Amino acid sequence: MFPALTFRRTASAEMSGPDLPDAVRQQLPMRFEAVGEALASDADVITVCAVVGRDVARDGAALGEALSGLRATYHLLRNRPPDFEATEALTVAWSEATLEYLHDLSCEDPLTGLASLAHVRTRLDEIYREAELTDVGVHGSHALVVVELDVPDPNAGPGHQFTRALRLVQVTEALRAVYSGGQTLGRLGLQRAVAVVPRTVDLGVSVASLREFIDELELGATGVRVWIEGLPSSRASATRLLDELAR
Repeated sequence: MFPALTFRRTASAEMSGPDLPDAVRQQLPMRFEAVGEALASDADVITVCAVVGRDVARDGAALGEALSGLRATYHLLRNRPPDFEATEALTVAWSEATLEYLHDLSCEDPLTGLASLAHVRTRLDEIYREAELTDVGVHGSHALVVVELDVPDPNAGPGHQFTRALRLVQVTEALRAVYSGGQTLGRLGLQRAVAVVPRTVDLGVSVASLREFIDELELGATGVRVWIEGLPSSRASATRLLDELAR
């Protein structure tokens, strides 16, 4: 007997499909009705598992509970353990949702240690306030060094997303190796990292060094682009620029 989960039900989870009898539905763990529907109708169960993984994480379920729910659903519908692909999809989705939650609680991304987007904004606000006091334009005093991983295939599975996250961790180490003097290093969205750096005569040299470090990493087929992004003259424009880079 598998433990029953106690997640709250939502309208989407309670929708009944023609391929899942009510008697079977009532035996399913909460939040796993959609997985049962997919198994009963031979639909895309991998995608459904990814959705359910995020849902149960947001409900506060431990990973062990989520895997027990998946195992119970497969046992009821197929009388066997879940496929590896289904388990991977649920686990990766659960991990990503949990990291997003932790990211909201901290000024650092728990996976890479990079500062959050909100923290990068705060640092830029400080720079703009200092510029107002010194009459030194921000566009001449500071810049952003942006590192971007290749845009993933939108049809790629959860395993590809996990690989991309690991690549970002490697890129982060390269950033830290070059910008270790107290510069703010942040994460912009899923595939970009940024360093807020002084615009000095050595900026071009440091970016060239960063490219060399990245070239030495074992990133497989992952492509990486590095560039210097100038800061606009106004704080509002800088906020819009960060939002664009974070998309």
